[in-house]
Amino acid sequence: MSRIGKLPIVLEEKIEARINGSKIEIKWPLGTLVFEFSSKVNVIKEEKNIVVSPKDLNDSESLALWGTTRAIISNMQEWVSKGFKKTLEINWVWYKFEVAWDKLILSIGYSHKVDMPVPAWLKVVLDDKLKNMIHISWIDKQLVWEFAAKIRAKKKPEPYKGKWIKYSDETIRRKAWKSGKKK
Repeated sequence: MSRIGKLPIVLEEKIEARINGSKIEIKWPLGTLVFEFSSKVNVIKEEKNIVVSPKDLNDSESLALWGTTRAIISNMQEWVSKGFKKTLEINWVWYKFEVAWDKLILSIGYSHKVDMPVPAWLKVVLDDKLKNMIHISWIDKQLVWEFAAKIRAKKKPEPYKGKWIKYSDETIRRKAWKSGKKK
């Protein structure tokens, strides 16, 4: 039995939830998120609560999806009310971020600047105090992380010289250069 799945999801005051077949839609002034859950799980709205239960207690797949579905719906409620933010840091002498309209321009040591189109729903902002930091925010954690990962993939961390684009909460161990054999 899933300890997480048993817990009901208590909806906050301003949040609306609608269940249409195998889809749940959660609305708030920040936006709307939609999740399509498996047919092996029941999702029921009771006044201010959402209850998730498996259709068959003997099916291992429905038991596995029970807690996962409940956790995703609970997280959707949190993201819609508070939003989600990911911060990236760039480090090297001439490396920098620039935000121009709907593009993110990266100067990361290539002979040209790298242009990345920013999806319309994402908010990408340079940090006011530190010019080597950029903040990506929106209500969907998956899309924020995906865009941050695409940016980070443009210049992966290089531990010898210290050149990188990294997440602000990430720790990169610096490595020493190879020492040659002295005669």
